[in-house]
Amino acid sequence: MSDHSKVIERDASRPYRRFRQCIAPFVFGGTFSHTEGFQIVQGFYLQFGGGLTFDDTCRIAAEMGFEGYDLASPHAWPTLKKYGLLPTMSHLGAAGTPDGGIASIDLHERLEKTTRTALQECGEFGAPNIVAMTGPAKGQSLETCADNTVQFLEKVKSQAEDMNVTICLENLNSKVDHKGYLFDHVAWGVEVVKRVDSPKVKLLFDIYHSQVEEGDVVRTLRDNIQWIGHIHTAGNPGRCQIDGSQELNYAYIAREIERLDYAGFLGHEYFPRSGSDPIACMRQAYELFDVSRW
Repeated sequence: MSDHSKVIERDASRPYRRFRQCIAPFVFGGTFSHTEGFQIVQGFYLQFGGGLTFDDTCRIAAEMGFEGYDLASPHAWPTLKKYGLLPTMSHLGAAGTPDGGIASIDLHERLEKTTRTALQECGEFGAPNIVAMTGPAKGQSLETCADNTVQFLEKVKSQAEDMNVTICLENLNSKVDHKGYLFDHVAWGVEVVKRVDSPKVKLLFDIYHSQVEEGDVVRTLRDNIQWIGHIHTAGNPGRCQIDGSQELNYAYIAREIERLDYAGFLGHEYFPRSGSDPIACMRQAYELFDVSRW
């Protein structure tokens, strides 16, 4: 019987690898709107809490030490550049949404056009990643959905390689937040990425969604780190800040990710609890993954 509990010791001769941390707009709190605030995608806006503007959030993030900003599309890039931030996970919706994605063959023609545009824009600007989503199965088998997803990614992978942009396929939980979403178990996505076989097609491993759906986060990281191109954090339950009032031990998870010599970006994508200080929560999240404090 294999012993998956055995841990390979960290190479003590290797200096700690500094985490390249980024944030999503949600960490500042606020309310969602269909018409006003910071536009994440068409028809989906966030009005930041505390009267903050997008410019304010970029300044705060940069001053704290963050290197990037997830879910900021091209209209926001000049402000990111002003503060030395990268758009680290861009073009939400271009390669699928939770409600309709690349596992559906009937959406391929439209999504191929928007994905190619996203890859071009990111490549020209120097944005490293775009997000891809499978959407629901729509009555198809897992095998058919995998074939469809591979087919789509095969079409666009050469452009991703040419533009030096990674397409990151994101897992979401179907238990609580995204009923019916197909890619809810990491093993399914790993097999898709293996079949596509491109250094520019990887997983966006969302720790919160993985914890909700199947748990065993650290073992999943150990077994699949080579297929992961981006990581998201949030606390559970509630997709809250990553403090001591939720079940995930992020201090341990951080050290494990570093031990695995992960080199991609790590994005905080939680919603601060009502009554919390969003800036203090951000600082706590940053410091958990700040190896200079270890």
